[in-house]
Amino acid sequence: MNDRTAAQRPAGTGTHPGARGGVPAARPAPEAPIPPTSEGEKKAHVRPGDRIFSGLATGSGVLVVVLIAAIGVFLLMQAVPSLALNNANFLTSREWSTGDVSDMRFGILDLLLVTVVASLVALAIAMPIALGIALFLTQYAPRKLSRTFAYVIDLLAAVPSIIFGLWGLFILGPVLTPVGEFLTDKLGWIFLFSQGNVSIELGGTIFTAGIVLAVMILPIITAVSREVFDRTPPAHVEGAIALGATKWEVVKTTVLPFGKAGYVSASMLGLGRALGETIALTIILSSTAQAFGWSLFDGGATFASKIALAAPEFNDPKSAGAYVAAGLVLFVLTFVVNAIARSIVAGHKEYE
Repeated sequence: MNDRTAAQRPAGTGTHPGARGGVPAARPAPEAPIPPTSEGEKKAHVRPGDRIFSGLATGSGVLVVVLIAAIGVFLLMQAVPSLALNNANFLTSREWSTGDVSDMRFGILDLLLVTVVASLVALAIAMPIALGIALFLTQYAPRKLSRTFAYVIDLLAAVPSIIFGLWGLFILGPVLTPVGEFLTDKLGWIFLFSQGNVSIELGGTIFTAGIVLAVMILPIITAVSREVFDRTPPAHVEGAIALGATKWEVVKTTVLPFGKAGYVSASMLGLGRALGETIALTIILSSTAQAFGWSLFDGGATFASKIALAAPEFNDPKSAGAYVAAGLVLFVLTFVVNAIARSIVAGHKEYE
């Protein structure tokens, strides 16, 4: 009877799991929920908080772009009327005379040269020092010592610019006087170290300004480089060690190749910071009527210091427009430098 019953049972069915000798019946797997496919269904499943945050983030990004564009448009509108009255070539002239509105002559060549040379001197000094500090803090120093040193270096960024300016003029300038005299005596045949248009004893030279700028941009380059070097994949480092590499060989073959783009980008950000420095250079540099002669011991003025020194005289829109035109060039210059730094990082996905 049991055999007949079993024969009459439909195929694919089983006995109750509790029955002796029975086999559990196969149960169909529960169907997985079908994800929404249409855009409307996707939006319906987005949480309100996500929509709010996305809107705020997008709005903030758009606001920054609009503000930058508004600054550029404002500078351009203020500069065009004065440029129309300029009787000298704005890009190649070394003259700067805006007192008589009927005969204005102003050019940015000297301002551009002093700004770029002082910033490049600062970059040439700060880059190797920042590289050494970043490698020491990430690869050689103990963790506790590394944190303390990094904190101290980052504190340099909190020092006001006016403090750096006073330090450079009254402390660093006199200390560098023997160095400047030695360089002009022994290496004066090189145009960079020839006698400048101001007295070395005064200390208000591009040489002094470049060293002060180097100290000011050092925290920026060091902080970014330190973060980049610290993100070197541990597998790369451990692989180099497993192959018998020394500490320096590990740094040379893994850390530096990985962080090279980030280090260069950090240096470009430091350069942008140096190009726009105002108060410190206004205090340090000795303003002179003579043209810049390609010597590090020349005086002069940068874009920012020239505008700062003339700010109390902005009583005429046409005269002030000449300085606004100079500020427009500085705006474009720093924007291009920062864009180059961003493009360097954008080519490396490991930094994004």
